[in-house]
Amino acid sequence: MSESNDPMAEIRASFFIECEELLEALQDGLQALDDGDDDPETINVVFRAVHSIKGGAGAFGLEALVRFAHRFETVLDEVRSGRMSPDTEARKVYFQCADHLSDLVRVSRDDGPLPEAETANLLTSLNGILGAAGIEEEDEPEEEDINFQPAVLSFDLDLGGDDSDESGTGLPPLDSIAVDNSSTFVVEFKPDNDLFETGNEPFHMLRALDELGECSVVCNLDELPDLKDLAPENSYLAWTVELVTTAEEAEISAAFEFVEGLCRLDIKKKSAEGLAPPAGAEAGPETIPAPEKGNDIADTKVEPPSNEAKPMNNAPPPPSATQQAPEAKPKSAPAKSSQPPSAPKSVVRVDLDRIERLVNLVGELVINQAMLSQSLESSGLSPHSDAMNGLEEFQRLTRDIQDSVMMIRAQPVKSLFQRMSRIVREASAAVGKDVRLHTEGEGTEVDKTVIERLADPLTHMIRNAVDHGLENSEDRVAAGKPEQGRVNLSAAHRSGRVVIEVSDDGGGINRPKVLQIATEKGLVSPEATLSDTEIDNLLFLPGFSTATVVSDLSGRGVGMDVVRTSIQALGGRISISSTPGEGTTFSISLPLTLAVLDGMVVQVADETLVLPLNVVIETLTLTNQDVEMVKPGAHVVRVRSGFVPLFDLAKELGYRAPVEDYEGSVVLLIAHEDGSRAALIIDSIQDQRQVVIKGLDDSFYRAPGIAAATILGDGQIALILDTSDIITNAIGATGVSSSQTNLGVTA
Repeated sequence: MSESNDPMAEIRASFFIECEELLEALQDGLQALDDGDDDPETINVVFRAVHSIKGGAGAFGLEALVRFAHRFETVLDEVRSGRMSPDTEARKVYFQCADHLSDLVRVSRDDGPLPEAETANLLTSLNGILGAAGIEEEDEPEEEDINFQPAVLSFDLDLGGDDSDESGTGLPPLDSIAVDNSSTFVVEFKPDNDLFETGNEPFHMLRALDELGECSVVCNLDELPDLKDLAPENSYLAWTVELVTTAEEAEISAAFEFVEGLCRLDIKKKSAEGLAPPAGAEAGPETIPAPEKGNDIADTKVEPPSNEAKPMNNAPPPPSATQQAPEAKPKSAPAKSSQPPSAPKSVVRVDLDRIERLVNLVGELVINQAMLSQSLESSGLSPHSDAMNGLEEFQRLTRDIQDSVMMIRAQPVKSLFQRMSRIVREASAAVGKDVRLHTEGEGTEVDKTVIERLADPLTHMIRNAVDHGLENSEDRVAAGKPEQGRVNLSAAHRSGRVVIEVSDDGGGINRPKVLQIATEKGLVSPEATLSDTEIDNLLFLPGFSTATVVSDLSGRGVGMDVVRTSIQALGGRISISSTPGEGTTFSISLPLTLAVLDGMVVQVADETLVLPLNVVIETLTLTNQDVEMVKPGAHVVRVRSGFVPLFDLAKELGYRAPVEDYEGSVVLLIAHEDGSRAALIIDSIQDQRQVVIKGLDDSFYRAPGIAAATILGDGQIALILDTSDIITNAIGATGVSSSQTNLGVTA
């Protein structure tokens, strides 16, 4: 049987996908605990995640994963029971164990080498938290718990005599004999199909019941079909357990805590025959024959359950051989069924390749819809004809399909942010700094492709923030800051794009040092006069590094230039802002998707171009009186009560010389993510439509301001512009930005 048709291989793959979700829940719970959350359910979530991973790993024989998860689970159980309260150091160990558990899941999935040395170190740390007593109890063989001999009792007692030993029986007084408070429960357990899909095993529940007392287990095979009709994914077996225990019903239910909603469960309490009923109970008397003298315990008859389970033979004996007891009616506790509070959402896991193919097909559909639209519009049909009405409906359906497909690819950045939490812990430990990561906007959805390709750039930025951005503890205290450094990671939607920011509360960029290093490396001329922004951007030059010592984190000259290249490859851009003594912020702006966007098709110097529609907030028609010159080559345009810088798009792209007569010029008012604005002069607006993003091959020259290309309805290729890049380069040439316009013109 090939691996592709092996059902166990599919189940195993599903288990590892489930592990990703469990590890995410584990990280969330640990973070909540570290933030001071004392809700008991939080530690229960953490415990259940580790327990579920252990159960599934045991089913596939992943012993290393089971062994580590078991010890981690044992420590968490101490916290859950209230016997242990984790301090700061213990919580750090928990995070390290969660990271290592993720590594073990990964190497188990990929059949890679096990990190045995790290496993041993963390097990030692867990043992230190657990303590010697806990370790001894944990290491005891399970068989010792059930290897016992029942006490031998004699029923030849004179209950009416004196309590002293003068009767000659040789037994201690009655008040020194322990009273047997055990009860008999009947537990009926039928797993649902979902129970096995989550990696749980009925064996673990049955073993937990066995640890509560003496039990007899019968497996019900009534629903088991013939072999030819058996479906491996279905659950056919059920179990009936008769349990004699001193535990309460709540303790029995706890054995099934982790499969609540995944099984049918019925727990009933029985009253054993021969025991005296409660006072005042009405029942007809029945004579119970006296047992033979000797050391054997009298057999007590127990009504078998409906599935003909084998009766129990170890129920408590009657108090006296000659005592008559009325027949007690069996008292049944209300059946306890585990019902989920609400139906869980159905989830279908689909290969990413299939989704990519669907996205490409939607892109072709959008192109063909544009071609059809252009053909019908050029045919001279009436706007009210059936064909044009059908075209409008086709356009609406195409947009709905495109939006739905994009929603399939969109995923929250939460998983990416959780990976950065580990980077902060490891980087801070490597440089000996106390650093805490704060995240915001974890629910912000981004295209899955963008998330995957963001991991490396964000990792480098986080490490830079820890290594270069934050001061050591002594310097922070001397500067009046908290000893613990802070790194913030946030995500949000702005102006139709995703903005991810990495900031720290460190000392900020040392601009004199940066300029000195750039000059020494020959990256800038010694006579150059640079603004603060231009100095900050020197960090993105290839080969630039401020580290004086090569370490595992930095100092090799490969850094922020790679980050900027990676961000630009995603159609994004990165910027820096820094305040000395307060910290530095890196801001990444990315498109929501890499597939389709709403664009405005414009004409500039006989060239057809596309601008993202979400950046255009207004269109204007100028007069010469609306334009003011700040300095030669730099103009601003009056927009109601303020001024914004004005740029000729054709001139900035090198198509022609700048216009001199602004009368009747068409202007697009553009908004940036930071709230600043600018105006672009164009020749005309042609259309507003959805366009399919086609990335430019590496063999093409990457011109500033060009983000991608698209195919229009007539088959023409048009460039998609990055307006922010164009305006940034234009501001660098003119020296006039939107923040300076109000100062430059006061008329």
